[in-house]
Amino acid sequence: MTTTFLPQWTLGKARRGILELPSGKTIQTPCFAPVATRGAIKGALTTDLPTDGVDLILANTYHLLLRPGADGVQALGGLHAMLHWNGAILTDSGGFQVFSLGSIRELSDEGVTFRSHIDGAPLKLTPEIVISAQETFGSDIAMVLDVCPPLPCSNAELKRAVELSLAWAARSLPARKNAKMAMFGIVQGGTDIDMRRWSAEHTVRLGFDGYAIGGLSVGESAAELYQTLDATVPHLPQHQIRYLMGVGRPDNIVEAVARGIDLFDCVLPTRNARNGKLMTFAGFVNVQRAEFAKLNRPLDDTCPCPTCRDYSIGMLRYLYKLNELNYFRLATVHNLWFMADLMKKIRVAIEVGTFDELRKHIVACYAANT
Repeated sequence: MTTTFLPQWTLGKARRGILELPSGKTIQTPCFAPVATRGAIKGALTTDLPTDGVDLILANTYHLLLRPGADGVQALGGLHAMLHWNGAILTDSGGFQVFSLGSIRELSDEGVTFRSHIDGAPLKLTPEIVISAQETFGSDIAMVLDVCPPLPCSNAELKRAVELSLAWAARSLPARKNAKMAMFGIVQGGTDIDMRRWSAEHTVRLGFDGYAIGGLSVGESAAELYQTLDATVPHLPQHQIRYLMGVGRPDNIVEAVARGIDLFDCVLPTRNARNGKLMTFAGFVNVQRAEFAKLNRPLDDTCPCPTCRDYSIGMLRYLYKLNELNYFRLATVHNLWFMADLMKKIRVAIEVGTFDELRKHIVACYAANT
């Protein structure tokens, strides 16, 4: 079985479709994937997610190789068993950690060697090791090892990152042994338009099951993000999936969908929840605000999530101020349900032709509410 993407509706550059994976799982797009970096969603269980709104979860190869290790994941039944999840799982390769853990890693043509941020022990990642690990995990979608460069960086550093990412992508294809695991290539190039175009064209020539745009959401402005997407997306195949890595603000998501992006992931919803920042269709709500202390109504009375159904915003504030563990689960559940609801609304709006109105509403609410 091959990876198939069927864009069933289009509205301008926005696409609504179905991604069919070699593993037999399907993903409704546009789609947002909650992040379970180490094989667990922080603050929530997969059983807390809406049954009809989440088709994909993301985990991270670097972190899983540190703990519990490939053998440990296998001993626990694989990632799907660890997460108690029957849907699709995408595993990032560790390329983002090349950026985020720059002080404890060394790059070479062969791969990257980290000093574990846990105990200092060395961890070597090569394109071949990363693909083999993701097969052991039972991933439905594997990401190739890449180099996520910092912003800003020198032209030489950016060129090195793009060339290494392409060379590693080429080595990843023959490393795959499991035909039921899809593999996505990653386009790099920072905010340099020419580098993005070069990376996209050469990565597509290698022939992957889908294509990701990496190296963004690392400090660039929203305008730079959109300009980079405008320059990159036209060089990606029309009938293959396009995945924007690490972007999770609602306004950024609708703008990216308008530019032809299909998949998203980000820690933002769960991280915001832990920090008292809840997401609604009117913008962010800071649950710490004193005005909510005695307010006995839901955070959002239009939200279908269990938190809004059963708890008042006053109670959420009370639990947050007490640092009660219950707060973290209730808030995380709300934000993840919001993201699932947002993606459902985007899909419907593309189908019925009202996406531009939804896009303008989300941008207006979130651009003025950071």
